[in-house]
Amino acid sequence: MITDALREKARKIKLVVTDIDGVWTDAKMYYTADGEFMKAFNTYDGMGTYLLNKIGIPTAIISGEDSAPVIARAKKLNLEDVHVGVKDKLEVFDKLLNKYKLKPDEVAYIGDDINDYIVMQIAGLTATPASTPAFHILKPDVLLDRVGGDGAFREFADLIIAAQDK
Repeated sequence: MITDALREKARKIKLVVTDIDGVWTDAKMYYTADGEFMKAFNTYDGMGTYLLNKIGIPTAIISGEDSAPVIARAKKLNLEDVHVGVKDKLEVFDKLLNKYKLKPDEVAYIGDDINDYIVMQIAGLTATPASTPAFHILKPDVLLDRVGGDGAFREFADLIIAAQDK
């Protein structure tokens, strides 16, 4: 159930920023016998970016991992703002604010661990998947029902879309 206060925050959102590992993935690292690195993505999350874009809300990725699978997934989804291998997520978040000429309360952020903490203190609407190990530290506006890699981003996107009445 969405509260009036949460709905009001979600109505202001003009950009959604997301971490990847633990949000779009199950946070596991998969390696083949040859050392090749793989990630599994949930198609529901990809549809979440499509639906947000359809109502004029772009999605940006900020990931601490420098990951070719993330870049490939973002390319398939036609996401323009993809930042991987990021050590300072706040710096990239500030650049996104400037690029889109937004205030922090117009940006939603979904993350799952302590490296998302600083941005989650600034963003206007925040969420974590049910599987986050750092809920008590991050203190998001929304603790989602879904776990990372199982449509958590889509659940957050649906919440924002519903609040925008579009």
